[in-house]
Amino acid sequence: MSKQYVVLDLETTGHSPTRGDRIIQIGAVKIVNDKIVDRFVTFVNPEQLISPFIQELTGINDDDVSDAPLFRDVASELLDFMKDCSFVAHNVQFDWGFLSAQLKLEGYVVPNVPIYDTVELARILLPNEESYKLGMLADGMGFTHERPHQADSDAEATAMIFLHVLEKLRQLPLLTLQQLLPLSKRYKSHIESTIQEIIAEKLKAGNTGESEYDCFRGLALKKQSTDEQEDTENSEEIEQFRESFFTNDESLQTVFEHYEQRPGQKEMIQTVYQSFKNNTHAMIEAGTGTGKSLGYLIPAAIHSLEDQKPVIISTQTIPLQDQLLSRDVPLLKQLLPFQIRVTLLKGRSHYIDLRKFELSLESTQECSYDVILMKSQILIWLTETEHGDIEELNMPSGGRSYWFEIQSDAASDLGRFSPWFSRCFYHRARRRAHEAHVIITNHSLLLTDIVHKQSLLPSYSHVVLDEAHHLEDTASERLGLRTDYLSFAFLLQRLGDTSEDGMLVKMADLAKKVGVQSDIWLDSADELGETKEELDDLFRMIHAYALKAKKKASSDTGRTRYTYKSFNETGELWSAILEIAMRVHSSLSHVCLQLESISRSIDANDDIFSYRERAQWSDGMRLIASLLEEDEQLYELLLEYDPNQVYWIEAEPKGARNATFLYSKPIDVSERLADDLFGRKKSVILTSATLTVNGSFNYQKNRLGLQDFGIETSLIESPFSYVNQAKVLIPSDLPAIKDVTDEEFAVEVAIKIWRIAEASKSKLMVLFTSYEMLRTVYQYVKDFNEHESFQLVGQGITSGSRSKLMKLFKQSDVGILFGTSSFWEGIDLPGDELKHVIIVRLPFSPPDEPLLAAQLEQAKEQGKNPFMDVSLPQAIIRFKQGFGRLIRTQHDKGCVFIFDRRITTTRYGSLFIKSLPNVPVHEGKLEDLLEEHQTFL
Repeated sequence: MSKQYVVLDLETTGHSPTRGDRIIQIGAVKIVNDKIVDRFVTFVNPEQLISPFIQELTGINDDDVSDAPLFRDVASELLDFMKDCSFVAHNVQFDWGFLSAQLKLEGYVVPNVPIYDTVELARILLPNEESYKLGMLADGMGFTHERPHQADSDAEATAMIFLHVLEKLRQLPLLTLQQLLPLSKRYKSHIESTIQEIIAEKLKAGNTGESEYDCFRGLALKKQSTDEQEDTENSEEIEQFRESFFTNDESLQTVFEHYEQRPGQKEMIQTVYQSFKNNTHAMIEAGTGTGKSLGYLIPAAIHSLEDQKPVIISTQTIPLQDQLLSRDVPLLKQLLPFQIRVTLLKGRSHYIDLRKFELSLESTQECSYDVILMKSQILIWLTETEHGDIEELNMPSGGRSYWFEIQSDAASDLGRFSPWFSRCFYHRARRRAHEAHVIITNHSLLLTDIVHKQSLLPSYSHVVLDEAHHLEDTASERLGLRTDYLSFAFLLQRLGDTSEDGMLVKMADLAKKVGVQSDIWLDSADELGETKEELDDLFRMIHAYALKAKKKASSDTGRTRYTYKSFNETGELWSAILEIAMRVHSSLSHVCLQLESISRSIDANDDIFSYRERAQWSDGMRLIASLLEEDEQLYELLLEYDPNQVYWIEAEPKGARNATFLYSKPIDVSERLADDLFGRKKSVILTSATLTVNGSFNYQKNRLGLQDFGIETSLIESPFSYVNQAKVLIPSDLPAIKDVTDEEFAVEVAIKIWRIAEASKSKLMVLFTSYEMLRTVYQYVKDFNEHESFQLVGQGITSGSRSKLMKLFKQSDVGILFGTSSFWEGIDLPGDELKHVIIVRLPFSPPDEPLLAAQLEQAKEQGKNPFMDVSLPQAIIRFKQGFGRLIRTQHDKGCVFIFDRRITTTRYGSLFIKSLPNVPVHEGKLEDLLEEHQTFL
């Protein structure tokens, strides 16, 4: 029997037919046996005016529909077109729901047909896609989608996506399809019967996929490439290449299509190599366009080959890691006349544990829809991934807790007892790292390795820290503590559940099997259940204390924030908090340490366990270890005090009463970094585009503990001609921040943004220092944008990750991107993708931010000027990062608008301007600036 589908898209006057919204266009495509055979397209008269918003969105106006038929006149023809067909749509619940409602209103019987949602199917079968919006999927697959939000074009694009995912489904190996089948019962799409048919066809044809995939224990994995290469180079060849390369870098011309001489890059290569050779530390500020990545990768590769030891490259952000691997490492390999092995190593929790995932597939009944979706995604992803890294996967929003269950970790690692050991992604990444010349990792893992002496990385003595201006913050994070109620609740729920599904109940059965008394496990489960109630009380009390103690201060996430010193706090409530914290600690430590002690005798006899039992036991011990770790953090946060740490509470004023978070961070990390990093490594290269303040490295040297190391410094200026490529424009007709309320300032900012957008008709990035101001300004600009002339993309407002927001912004013809925090750096939008950057306020951190407040207090105690020595340098470095978003290539041109009057009205304001490259600065009324620089804009 032939497979027939109708792919349908509706354009409507709004979202709710029950509130009077109606269809204005129908686009339908018929598919028979995987071919588009017919189309049905018509405008529909909605018997009402179309709002300006819908007209702007769809391009359909009142004239288009005035002579169109009414829905009741086309309904029967549409139903005939759909006869005997399954129904397909992109977000099927909307289109099917709307169509069904209008058919009922006209007295038609709604057909009972199988439905398919291409959003859901694309999420499952294309798990790596950044976005599942129709336009982005179509672009990603190379389909033309000329008129988004017009029903005929949308239906055509949806049909192509549907055919693509069906073909992907057919290409899957038999094992994957068999694992998908029980999960498919919970999908919105009625794809179960299709999967059954494909399975039957493959079984009949004997097409299992075992030759193309690594099929093991019910899972099909991508066959891993064996990229073992013999080291064919010798020291003479390496030395000859180095000497010829350092005297004449013409070989760079062979790997760059449009090679431009970069004296700064050559200087950086020499500096890094000499520092490595002489075992000295170095700080290198390399301006935008220097070619910084190859500037350290080339000497790192050469030194690693000469020294026969790995060199570590550490970055702060994932985008830079991706750029190094996808763009710079292939160039490096082209450039070098000998083999070089480069690999990426992340923290263990980034990698999937195949043992845990295999066992998790056995239970689907209790799973939420998001977990079903994620299990399905992972089954597909495993046929495609070489690394098993969660960052490759576009995880559903509700998948985080499931990932915690299946991520790799040391506590539950069965090692060689696991049948998955040889296929373990984490151990494979470690093996690759031990064989590599250059290892790319992140600051967090590097510092964990140093601080906790965990030896996650192979032994190394030479390291490059790119994005080094983040090192202090990351060290603070790694050396700090945090806990919250939910972290405890998750663990206690798993362990303290006294039903047969509870982990301690299962462990009691296993203990009994090896002849150990099981009562203690069951008693522990009861005790943890009681402790969970006490923890709930504890975090509610902390929540109440924080709100009462500090009613006004709030963090950037909208939480109330209160800095505390446990031994200094007073009052009955705090005394009660300490009392209950002591009881909780006593109970948790007693249970966890007792169970860990008893488990050692069981571990000695665990050869009695089957593989599944050993896995279950291991997972239980992991939860106990995690609970003990949380308890230790809680104890240190509430019942201990370190004068070099700042402690604070964050509470959700409008959230659950136990939605409370406890934090601590070291006020000064310089001694730890000096002792544990710079004192232990032969050569550390710190590089970034923003390390200096007014041409001096002293601020970073002091903050990072580098004063006593005789460090080399190098300031390499950008090759760009900022005099000709950029302008700084300072409107003088904005109010001073201190003279008006935040609301009044936001109104003025929104008006000015809108004027710049109207005048330039190009893309703008607006950088804020707080989410609150961003949200307020965004709403005002949205009001001005009633005809949707510009695509507005707001961080924390438009849904999606930073990379998704960037993709949305890139795809818009004219758009305004509103960003804070992470958008001040790491954004690369060359050419016409970005012509204007607006800096709303100079990026000073709020003085009541706990860590900064503690650093300011410490500076004061040390006889320093807190503002000049701490706040100002931090703000200048951030400011340089924001400015750096504008000019990314030698051909870019653009303007940076600064809306903060302090840059010209205060003595310190000039230091921000002096920190920039040689760029023309103009001040005046906004209208005059727009007129004077119209040709440049």
